[in-house]
Amino acid sequence: MTYRNIISLSDTEASFLTTLAASGKQIFATKDAYDVLGEGKATRDALARLVDKGWLERLEKGKYLIVPLEAGPSRTWTEDTYVIAGHLVSHATVGYWSALNYWNLTEQIPRVTYVQTTARKERRTPQVLGMRFRIVRVKPRKFFGCHAYRAGQFRVKVTDREKTIIDCLDRPELSGGVAQVSEALLGGDGDFDWDLMTSYLRRFGSGAVVKRLGFLVESVKLTHAPKQAMLNEWLDLLTAGISRLDPSTPRKPHRIATRWRIEINLPEEGLREQT
Repeated sequence: MTYRNIISLSDTEASFLTTLAASGKQIFATKDAYDVLGEGKATRDALARLVDKGWLERLEKGKYLIVPLEAGPSRTWTEDTYVIAGHLVSHATVGYWSALNYWNLTEQIPRVTYVQTTARKERRTPQVLGMRFRIVRVKPRKFFGCHAYRAGQFRVKVTDREKTIIDCLDRPELSGGVAQVSEALLGGDGDFDWDLMTSYLRRFGSGAVVKRLGFLVESVKLTHAPKQAMLNEWLDLLTAGISRLDPSTPRKPHRIATRWRIEINLPEEGLREQT
């Protein structure tokens, strides 16, 4: 892509980008373009040309990001990853390993930004501006516990601390494994609202998550652990059968923790040594 191609905007294209930018629409839909340029093929062709010239980045069908001037001749630039994530699919929130990172509950930086949604999405692993995303669809009953913040003109959603822990224990393969969650529990020791966590466990409705969380909070010896009365509430939520502590690892179980009805397939000393 040459510098000439990048800056060669027609008067109509320049006016269009200026109009959208002035209205605060750095991310916009085809309908917004129709409102400025009129509905029809000519507008869709104009959008395609702006993508080719590097002034627009197509996030998905019918949704675009204006690449700002500061991107320079090579158009090397990245928007806040979480801002992009929120526009890849409707009803979206940043979650799993990415949410652990947001809350400073892990020192590991995931190479992929995980996005949780209840909506259907054909492209589950899109790439935008060199950033990789993983779209994870969940049932509506599992979509709650969102924390919202502002990033410039955008409102970004990320799962709160308690919901993040629950989601990661539900899908350990999306969070670096259960050992990563044990580190997160220690890293957030004192910050978790255990009453809220308990209400989330009831709402989430997964016996496996209760088993994993109960075993972990007793294993890692938290300073601010839930009281025994609350652990008893968790025990009442246990489902029949035995669950595996970390289904994301091929390690074979070496024992069963009967109190929490869980097969231990991680080195227990490794969990305790983190304390």
